[in-house]
Amino acid sequence: MKVFLLTMSLGGILAAVMFGVLTDWDASAMSIHGWIALTIGTLLSLAVGGGLMALVFHSARQGYDDRAELELEDKD
Repeated sequence: MKVFLLTMSLGGILAAVMFGVLTDWDASAMSIHGWIALTIGTLLSLAVGGGLMALVFHSARQGYDDRAELELEDKD
């Protein structure tokens, strides 16, 4: 039943999108400034995400993420 409901809801969304595409309905008409802002924002978001992922992999390879262990001297 869950699969059927998921298929029907996704199919409905797909049908609505296809209706909008095929009838050339454009509710989001943007000026050139909007397209430039969208492009710059997308590229900056991808750059920040890529940079953070690079830092995560670098940190893991260098051992910065290892568990810190405190070595105590024996007082015997």
